[in-house]
Amino acid sequence: MFRNIFLTSSMLASSACALFVAAAPAHAQNSVAGKAPQDLVSGEIVVTAQRREEKLRDVPISIVALNSEQLQTANVQTLADTAKLTPALRFDSISNFTQPTIRGVGTAVQVAGGGPNVGIYEDGFFQPNPLMADFQLLNVKNIQVLKGPQGTLFGRNTTGGAILVTTKEPSHEAAAEFQASYARFNTVDLQGYATAGLSNSIAMDVQGRYTGGDGFRTNTIDGNGKVGRFHNWSVRGGLKVDFSDTFNALIRYSHSEMKDPTHALVNAFVDSDGSSGFLDLVSPAGKAFYGRSDTKGLPLIYFYAPPGTYATKPNEVAFTDRVDFTNNSDAVQLTLSADLGFADLKSYTQVAGDDSVNYTDLDFTALPIFYLQFPVTNRTISQELIMSSKPGSRLQWTGGLSYFRNRDTWDLTGASFGGSPLFPFGGSSQTSESYAAFADLTYEVSPRFFITAGARYSRDLVIDAYFKTSPFTTSYEGPNGLPVSTAGIPPLTPINLPTLKNNKLTPRVVLRWKPSDSSSIYASYTKGYKAGLYSVGGMSAVPVRPEDINAYEIGYKFGQGGLSFDTSAYYYDYKNLQITNSQAGTAQIRNAAGIEIYGAEAQLTYRASQALTLNLAAAYTHGRYKSFPNAPFYSYCDPAAAAGTALACTPPALGGFGPGGLVQTVIDAKGLKIQRTPEFTANAGAAYKFDLGGGKLTLSGNIYYSSSFFFDAVEQLRQKAFETVSARAEWVDPSGRVSIAVFGDNLTNNRHLNQILSNTFATGAGWNSPVSYGVSVGTKF
Repeated sequence: MFRNIFLTSSMLASSACALFVAAAPAHAQNSVAGKAPQDLVSGEIVVTAQRREEKLRDVPISIVALNSEQLQTANVQTLADTAKLTPALRFDSISNFTQPTIRGVGTAVQVAGGGPNVGIYEDGFFQPNPLMADFQLLNVKNIQVLKGPQGTLFGRNTTGGAILVTTKEPSHEAAAEFQASYARFNTVDLQGYATAGLSNSIAMDVQGRYTGGDGFRTNTIDGNGKVGRFHNWSVRGGLKVDFSDTFNALIRYSHSEMKDPTHALVNAFVDSDGSSGFLDLVSPAGKAFYGRSDTKGLPLIYFYAPPGTYATKPNEVAFTDRVDFTNNSDAVQLTLSADLGFADLKSYTQVAGDDSVNYTDLDFTALPIFYLQFPVTNRTISQELIMSSKPGSRLQWTGGLSYFRNRDTWDLTGASFGGSPLFPFGGSSQTSESYAAFADLTYEVSPRFFITAGARYSRDLVIDAYFKTSPFTTSYEGPNGLPVSTAGIPPLTPINLPTLKNNKLTPRVVLRWKPSDSSSIYASYTKGYKAGLYSVGGMSAVPVRPEDINAYEIGYKFGQGGLSFDTSAYYYDYKNLQITNSQAGTAQIRNAAGIEIYGAEAQLTYRASQALTLNLAAAYTHGRYKSFPNAPFYSYCDPAAAAGTALACTPPALGGFGPGGLVQTVIDAKGLKIQRTPEFTANAGAAYKFDLGGGKLTLSGNIYYSSSFFFDAVEQLRQKAFETVSARAEWVDPSGRVSIAVFGDNLTNNRHLNQILSNTFATGAGWNSPVSYGVSVGTKF
């Protein structure tokens, strides 16, 4: 795979280099492209939310900016850990597929080509694969969480917002640092970084990380306490070449390998209070058959699964097949920067590939009901050119062109029904292709009043889309929504779909007033857009409509000295949300007609002294379905229902379970809470430094709180309110080169669900880790 990536990246890089060599001026300028002006680096918080470097308080977007010190003191190890520092941000998973949600805008779409609603960018490069969304953080400089749709500046699939991860670049000044930690459950984390100048114009760096451990789960079937054993490692190298004072190139290659069953280890979800409604639609005769009127206290799996064949406690699972996730990833990235005198020009070229295999037991029991093994291959090529004005003039602007292509293929090469040998079950694939142009301008009407206007035009295509019929398929959904018989079509034969085209204009308008040099008030309108797709996992030829979101926001920001404060209120009109649900091993997607979201947020960071820093943040989010007449609802089948109706029990002779099996029907979700959206989230943290033993000791901690929420669209599967607490104590020796730290996460041992997997075989529960603690040592040269 790497050879193909390298050849493709070389061709793209050659084209970009030729363009930049032609564009870059021959004479040196006063500043180097990519460096922040001096007034932006003298203690100010600088962000790139508008694709150019600006003071945080002057950017009319709700942003959470986290520097490397904040990430370290809060024990942030992976991207998902940033949620405990960012109210209204969640990282949810469906098995190994991780999807972030911001202010209630996210997705549970689990299908080839599904794509995210929150764009993740690492050093300017879009990361489209949800299997790799929760990645290890390597040498991070800062993370910016942009809340609200970013359709103008970042484009498709940023209806919820964007997360920007920035890492350090190679330096001519030789340096190295290493860190090793050991924590509960034999968890080992090794990290290293080195950089040096190879000549006056060339610098390089290399970084690597390894994590491994036993996990916290035990398989109750065989007593294996190391069933969650994992090991992940990644390495990244960079080479930066300064061709002149005005033109440089940075090329990076990264490789990672993962064998980690953590998110795939799911047990049976227990309806603790009977609110799931799995018997609400069953007739009185059917309830009499089951001998119950509700499912209070029951696991929501096959009704007659014998005790001992399933697990329900947070630290336990029960299975006999392999449950795991493996992945190999390669990426080549080329960043070219040129100072054109009147503007800065950047080019981002990326070629990346991921090869994953998922091993999943979809009935969440040790019974041989249904097991699925499927590889996923993901291939990405992207090219983006961005030009931005120099600071200082009354007109500030950014413009760009982008191309993006992603092929996502799922081959369901192994399935097992009732303990049968593995056999091919189906497959699907979609190739997403996008072309876009955008411009965003801010004009200083007066020293206190600014107007911003921008727009992006996108042309999105879905090409080479297909799905394969399984041996059990009798029909699929045709282009007109009617069933099409598969009689005469051999199983596993691809059904090719026509090219799907979406054209969209996503504008942005902002009015901003500066009452003083240290404060800013803004009002904005922005439009977000998520491209349409095919429900190939649900064997449907009916296009899923694009999502649209109209967002209105007002906000206030203040920054002076050691105090930074901002608050905002917003209203979203959201249409055609893409909702997924699973049935009999297939992922079906449909549109929720309308959603209304509004809320308010506030955050404060106060450096009270050189020793003490405090941070507080809170968010209120109100989200409801305005119209969703066909929302998926899971239920036990009704033994008294007529054959062929939605609640009827399918007899074993026809491939079902008979009474005790689960089915899917629909209800009207109008007025219900949107999924994965707690109404109130908050965090509070502090860090205190003082002299000790000639060195510096830093004590830090963070508490995160979330109110209750539902994992589904019809309020069946609820997570109660919870909080988590983390703490860290780190001593740095007088030379500043050696550090020793002790740390702990989830110190109150609060156990809560971090995922729910629902399908017509069972409902599974994934749990957060119990209390964890450890020690780390580090050194710098």
